[in-house]
Amino acid sequence: MEFFDRFCRYLSDLTTINETYISLILSTTIVVLLFSFFKKIGRRTIQKKIEGRKEYLINQTIQIILNIVEVVFLLFIWNEYIQSLMTLISVTSAAMTIALRELILNFFCGIYIKMKKPFQVEDRIEVKGIRGDVMNISSLNFEVLEISTKEENGQSTGVIVTFPNSIVFAEPVRNLNKGFKYIWDELTVKLTLDCDLVKNKQELYKIVNNIEIIKNIPKKMKSQINDINTTNRVYFNKYDPTIYTKIVDNHIELTIRYLMHPKKGRYVESVIWNKILEGYKDKKIDLYIES
Repeated sequence: MEFFDRFCRYLSDLTTINETYISLILSTTIVVLLFSFFKKIGRRTIQKKIEGRKEYLINQTIQIILNIVEVVFLLFIWNEYIQSLMTLISVTSAAMTIALRELILNFFCGIYIKMKKPFQVEDRIEVKGIRGDVMNISSLNFEVLEISTKEENGQSTGVIVTFPNSIVFAEPVRNLNKGFKYIWDELTVKLTLDCDLVKNKQELYKIVNNIEIIKNIPKKMKSQINDINTTNRVYFNKYDPTIYTKIVDNHIELTIRYLMHPKKGRYVESVIWNKILEGYKDKKIDLYIES
């Protein structure tokens, strides 16, 4: 401590800046640098010891704890000067409020997101036409890993989009995982008008019901809806895959409706089409091919 005081006096003589201010600046800098180092060490230790979702959750918890301790240290350093600082802030509060309006709004919207949970990390959401998976939620913004919207069940583009937290009040947010993690998807298959409709439907039901990803979802979906019905009224009368029939011009359109995980939609659709193509080649499914 004596060395620190002497060093501050030396800098004061060298720069003609008041020794008190130099002491405050140096102490603050040391605390910030030390805690930055601790945070980095904490992140690296967690990366080596833990993998998957737990890594993110534990890292976030440690970072929050270190942030709180850092603030306590800084308050201890600035304790004697906080009263005069608050007086200065009160004089300039109106101007600061206007200047920092967006910052303050984003901060309180961040608290709202944490408490009400319109979405969480790993949820698939859509905001302002951008769809993606939530990667991180901070005090001022949240980050989304974008997925392609060219296809209904697009895959990641690798682009990270950052939204201010206040957007949850300015724009509607679609959450594909809210309440339960499965959604309905539909796939349209065209058949010839003179086909054996019953036989074709049986073949399509066999294909969809034998896909492992789809097979066990209805039971899980019922359980999730029973759980959420204590807080939200959600009602479905069908959980198993269903095929709807429609005659369009010179062919029949069958719409296969089934439950699936939103992040596995493209894969499931590809599997179904591969099976349908096999059925067409084996003359079990009468696909309508436009000439």
